[in-house]
Amino acid sequence: MPFSINNFRAQLIGQGARPNLFEVTIPFPTSVQTGEAGQKMSFMCKGAQIPGADLGTVTVPYFGREIKLAGNRTFAEWTTTVINDEDFAVHGGITNWMNAINSHGENDRSITGTDYQVDAEIIHYTKTGDVAKTITMINCWPTSIAAIELGWDQNDALEEFSVTWQYDYWQARDNIHATT
Repeated sequence: MPFSINNFRAQLIGQGARPNLFEVTIPFPTSVQTGEAGQKMSFMCKGAQIPGADLGTVTVPYFGREIKLAGNRTFAEWTTTVINDEDFAVHGGITNWMNAINSHGENDRSITGTDYQVDAEIIHYTKTGDVAKTITMINCWPTSIAAIELGWDQNDALEEFSVTWQYDYWQARDNIHATT
């Protein structure tokens, strides 16, 4: 296909996906005291990623040469950036969730089995508000909550913190097939 701006434009469905049209929903575990954290997370989560995945390589030597075969799939950690508000609802909910997995002082777990894991969703929207894609993070749970930076020179800013999550794998579902 020869270079043509019209050919390129014809391939750019919906004039391209926008990285700011997303929502993250994480239903915090019901067995943990998290208050309104689950409902607020979808509003306060200001940054995330559509996750990637890697296929490992199995290298097999044979008579001085190597052949490469597909190995196991691995999934990297997932990070979200959350806006903090004055009730600390999401921050407190995630802290309580992590404390239920392993407490600060006693080094024990108050949540049983795999009840600390939930399925989180990243919902990507089109410019018309339709759901374009949904990515479900299977068996997701927080492993790290970052410090909240404070400073007297931070007059026109909101507090933010990042959360690192582990999960078993993700599943993607296309919700629409845009034609414009």
